[in-house]
Amino acid sequence: MSVFRRISEALLVGVVLAAAPAMGETAAPGRVVSLNVCTDQLAMLVAGEGQLVSISRLTRDPAYSAMADEALAYPVNQGRAEEIYLLAPDLVLSGSFSSLATTEMLRRLGIAVEVFPPANSFADVAGQIRRMGGILGREAAAESIALRFEQDLNALRADRASGPRAAFYGAGGWTSGSRTLDGEALAAAGFSNVAEEAGLSDGGMLPLELLALLEPDLVITGGDDGPGFSRRQEIMSHPILARIRAAGRDAGLPGSDRVCGTPHILRAVRRLAELRRGLEAR
Repeated sequence: MSVFRRISEALLVGVVLAAAPAMGETAAPGRVVSLNVCTDQLAMLVAGEGQLVSISRLTRDPAYSAMADEALAYPVNQGRAEEIYLLAPDLVLSGSFSSLATTEMLRRLGIAVEVFPPANSFADVAGQIRRMGGILGREAAAESIALRFEQDLNALRADRASGPRAAFYGAGGWTSGSRTLDGEALAAAGFSNVAEEAGLSDGGMLPLELLALLEPDLVITGGDDGPGFSRRQEIMSHPILARIRAAGRDAGLPGSDRVCGTPHILRAVRRLAELRRGLEAR
């Protein structure tokens, strides 16, 4: 074999080896559009500068979003397929219970779509941050955020989850059991969850009569004094809840920190811990 041929083969092998990692990698999407208030916030936390080009309008509403102020920096969309298509995204982000018709249409048009389910635990929160990092090619940034979340959570956790008895209570009589993000926040703050006594580990409808019979030390509502948007919210003005309020056994906790699985859930844990300490000091 000639010297020239050996040199040529060595150069060829070097080029192939150098190119191999790049050939196996997927390029990070340059234009990302999000259609869901939760994927909006995850992407806002993780995305690189200029990568996220549009978010849903709800993320500017402080009733639903913990990042309403930050959302003002992004153009908003109405979640319509034709609108999203014209934005020429490399990737669309959505939630599993929203914009289903839009995401299916976009997939038929050849646009990549990533769907995120709701977070039901602290582990889900960290996992979804890391998943978003992988999707956006921002693994290091996402890992830093997820680790900080896990460290802050460990520092906040109460030694026990058998303190005062509390129940979340919302529109339609919905309560959150231990196998929900709200339930994990309640336990982390040191409360015992009344939903468990009612057999609602996954959450569900808790009749007002049963709520009254269970006599929780604290009933936690959404903290929204507005008129509401549906008849399901009429239950929140029922006389039973009015008596609980009059007895000082209720507290409002903004839903914006709890709607989505983001590190903002820790603000809810901190507030719940303050409420527990207040009850124990009585």
